[in-house]
Amino acid sequence: MGTRAEKKARTRKNIIDAALTLSTSNGFACLSLREVTRSAGIAPTSFYRHFKDMEDLGLALVDEVSLTLRQLLRQARRRARVRRGVIRTSVETFMEYLEHNEQHFRLLMGERLGEQKGFRKEIKKETRRFVEELAEDIVKESEASNREILNSELVAETMITVVFNLGAEALESPPKQRIEITERMVNQLEMILLGAEALSKGWKPNSGERLPRNQEEIHLLDEAELALASVQ
Repeated sequence: MGTRAEKKARTRKNIIDAALTLSTSNGFACLSLREVTRSAGIAPTSFYRHFKDMEDLGLALVDEVSLTLRQLLRQARRRARVRRGVIRTSVETFMEYLEHNEQHFRLLMGERLGEQKGFRKEIKKETRRFVEELAEDIVKESEASNREILNSELVAETMITVVFNLGAEALESPPKQRIEITERMVNQLEMILLGAEALSKGWKPNSGERLPRNQEEIHLLDEAELALASVQ
């Protein structure tokens, strides 16, 4: 027999899992308290022992989903020390998460433009945390490799936007196309970093000058061009 605290934690998790599963079809905003409690196998009155109302439950969902994804990506970046390895490992980790937690990501993407202000505010806050953590890692990687990155926070914000947008596209794509999306994501993130490095060296987009390149950058750009050609 588990303790009272363990039982309460299990019931809370059952409520969250039920809400995540049910929200996949019509979105969280369309859920009723009775639907959630019926699916979780508890009485409606028991719901209030864990959450104040449905909005409180929704905010808990966003927090749990975002925390899980942030932890996975943080671990992926720590495993890969080389810059290209960091990008590919992070993208593959994200796509694996997407495959096994599709309803979680749908919740984030669906409710960030939803009607509930509290939801939108919470998702915006969680997205900001993704950006801040990635910006910190970009600074650490650039210092370790002696490569200056101009405006790491803007770079991180752009990269997160690419990942979330392509992630949303992947949700509606068959497995074979998801492989192509993974490669597109890797190459787009590489291009963002290369552009940030070039800008830090004084290159200006409208100057007519070629991007400053070293051998590694030439190799990466060649790979990016081949990847783009393969999906056109």
